[in-house]
Amino acid sequence: AMIAFLSGVHVVDLILAVVAAETVAITLYWRKTGRGIAPARLLPNLVAGALLLIALRLALGGHPWPVYTACLALAGVANVVDLRQRWR
Repeated sequence: AMIAFLSGVHVVDLILAVVAAETVAITLYWRKTGRGIAPARLLPNLVAGALLLIALRLALGGHPWPVYTACLALAGVANVVDLRQRWR
């Protein structure tokens, strides 16, 4: 049962849930303390990673290639935004 879970789309769902929880925790910590990474600075990186995970989930789920390819393209755009933000 564990092998089926780890090789299926549900493990990606779990990872996406962890990323979402991490985002909420970082945002709450930053708002409460003013320390850590500002959510606006972190968002492009998180979006890029989430879109890669969504693309993987769609591919594993047997969705048509244009759907997950669009997610990959959007992840690339989010990555460029992240890199531009960091480059300054």
